[in-house]
Amino acid sequence: MIRRNIIISFAAVAVFATAALVAGPLSPPAGPVTSTYKTLTEVEPRIAINATNTPGTATSLFKITAPGSYYLTGNITGVVGKHGIEIAASGVTLDLNGFNLVGVPAMGFLDGVNVTVTGLSNIAVVNGSVRSWGDDGVDFATASATNCRVEGLLVSGNTGSGIVTYIGCTVTKCSAYSNQVIGISASFGCTVTDCTSYSNQNVGISTGGGCTIANCSSYGNQSIGIRASNACTLLNCTAYQNAGDGISVDVGSAVEGCTARVNTLDGIQCNSQCVIRGNTCSNNGDGAAGDGAGIHALGTDNRIEGNNCTSADRGIDVDVAGNIIIRNTCSGNTTNWDIVASNYYGPIIDRTGVVTAAVNGPAAVSTLGTTDANANFSY
Repeated sequence: MIRRNIIISFAAVAVFATAALVAGPLSPPAGPVTSTYKTLTEVEPRIAINATNTPGTATSLFKITAPGSYYLTGNITGVVGKHGIEIAASGVTLDLNGFNLVGVPAMGFLDGVNVTVTGLSNIAVVNGSVRSWGDDGVDFATASATNCRVEGLLVSGNTGSGIVTYIGCTVTKCSAYSNQVIGISASFGCTVTDCTSYSNQNVGISTGGGCTIANCSSYGNQSIGIRASNACTLLNCTAYQNAGDGISVDVGSAVEGCTARVNTLDGIQCNSQCVIRGNTCSNNGDGAAGDGAGIHALGTDNRIEGNNCTSADRGIDVDVAGNIIIRNTCSGNTTNWDIVASNYYGPIIDRTGVVTAAVNGPAAVSTLGTTDANANFSY
C-alpha cells in the first residue's frame, strides 16, 4: 500500500509539472496589462485612396500629394472632365489592388493615372486594370517622371496609349489591348519585359534609345509590332500578324532569338550597325496584302547571322553595301537572297531540290555541299 501511494504521488507531481509547463507561469509580470493586438496601421500600413485621404481637385477624382504607399479599396469609375488618379509627389507606390479604373464616354482628353508635376521620380503603379480613358491609361511622360515602374497592369480601350513612361523606367508583366495609339510606350533607357500588346491601333510596343525589350509578344497591331530606337536590345520576343513590320530597330541595336511571322511588311527591319542573330522569320510580306522580307537591312555595318527566313517575298534583303551575312538559311521565299553589291557573305549554297538519303543509324555523310562554317543555305 505504501509503495502504491508513493507511485500515485509521483504521478500527481509529474502531471502538475506538465500542466505548469503548458500553462506558463502562474504569476503575471509586474506592471499594467497591455494589449497584444496589432493596430490597424500595423495590419495595413498603407493609405487607402478615398475622398478623405486623397481628396480630388477640379481636374482629378483623387490626388496623391505626399510620398507613401497607396491602394484602392474598390473599383473607380471616371467622370467627365477629370483624370482618375493624379500623382503630384515622388516616392509613391499606387497599388490598384486588383480593382478596375475605368473611364466613361465623352470624358475628354484625360488619363486613368496621371503624373502632373514636372520632374518627379520613384513612382510605381501596379496590379490592376485601367481602361477606356479619354487619353492614356497611365501617363508618366507628359510631366517627365523618371525612374518609375509599371507592373501587372491590364490596359485597354484607351483613346490615347495604354502605358506611357519617360526615362529610366521599367514596364513588366503588363498587357495592352485595343488602345487607339500605342500599346506600351517607353522613353530612353527603359526596360520592357514579359509584356503583351494586342490589336492596338498603332504600334504595339515602342521605345526610345538604349532600351531592353525581352520576352514580349506583339500580335495584330495596326502598325509595327515592336519598334525600338538606337542602341536597343530585343531578346526572345514574338511579333505575329501585325499590319506593318513585325520588329523594327534603329542604329546600333541587337535582335536575337526572336520570332516574326505573317507580318504585312518585313519580319525584322534594321538600320545600320545592328546584330540580327538567331531569329525565325516566316511568311512575312503577307502575300497580296503587303510586300516584305524575312530580314531587311536598310543600312550598313550590320551582322546578319544564323537566321532562318522562309516563305516571304524576299528571304534576306540587304539594300546598302558593307554588311556581313553568314550562316543563314532561306527557303520557299519568292526570292531567297536580294543583296546589293559590295557586301560580304559566306558562300550561298543552293540545296533546293537536292534529294538526300534517309538516315537510320549512328552516322551519315553531309548533304550540305560545303564544309565552310560561314556558309548560307537555300533549301
